[in-house]
Amino acid sequence: MPSIIYDVAVSVDGYISGPDGDISGFAHEGAVVDDYQARLATYGIAIMGRHTYEFGYRFGLTPGQNPYPHMDTIVFSQSIALPADGDVRVIDGPVGPALQELIERSDTPIYLCGGGAFAGALLELGFIDVLRLKRAPILLGGGVSLFGASKAAPLLTCLETRPYDNGYLFQEYRLDRPAD
Repeated sequence: MPSIIYDVAVSVDGYISGPDGDISGFAHEGAVVDDYQARLATYGIAIMGRHTYEFGYRFGLTPGQNPYPHMDTIVFSQSIALPADGDVRVIDGPVGPALQELIERSDTPIYLCGGGAFAGALLELGFIDVLRLKRAPILLGGGVSLFGASKAAPLLTCLETRPYDNGYLFQEYRLDRPAD
């Protein structure tokens, strides 16, 4: 069964963007980015919340445009308004059943793009299977945290740790739900 993989850059203090959505401190080139781009090619579906999708507008994304043309991109939101003829799909209903359907019909891993509140909600629901962190050697002191306000605490098994010359550290974890 395909996995939902949260593949994200994060500061040492746990933020995926700084105040006002600042991502300037994260690498935009080099081996850590090349490896990320290679992983992106393995995903068939991208899922994200409204804030992550709209964040792309800062970089030229237009409403309805697919930021990942090789993937089926889905925005989970009850409030976003996108053109009906756009290249992304919006799901405005319950997250759990929609994700279960995506998992059942997909034959590739599902990329959880962005994070914060949406990633926290998926963590709470037990839908994140793998966490891939590109730990940046920066402190942001605030901004959007990795899992928003979620207090979920699944068990983690480290599958890989790889350092990069520029101080980045790639870490991959499997998330396991505690036994009841």
